[in-house]
Amino acid sequence: MKRETTVKENYEFRRIYNKGSSGVSPFLVVYVRPNRRKRNRLGVTVSAKLGKAVVRNRVRRRLREIYRLAQPEMKQGYDMILVARSRAVGASYRELERAYRRVCEKLGLWEKQK
Repeated sequence: MKRETTVKENYEFRRIYNKGSSGVSPFLVVYVRPNRRKRNRLGVTVSAKLGKAVVRNRVRRRLREIYRLAQPEMKQGYDMILVARSRAVGASYRELERAYRRVCEKLGLWEKQK
């Protein structure tokens, strides 16, 4: 991912956690806050409690790919943080994708379908 499409700084993460809205599923938590840009930005958090580096990186890659493929259907202008929960480790790609879509629907992040 390009640097301008990711949330990297700690103060940005804290701002999104504190002032944004959130949606929860058994596999992940999504925090969202509008930004003043015309594109979305993503931050992914995977705790060391979920497993060793190989396991954490696999979950991180899956979440990034789900986000990337969903971008054309999503509203633009939001900062988003995906926080993986312990069930995400054993979940299939399809389960993670369904959970992401459900949470984004609750948060109103999908463009209206024509």
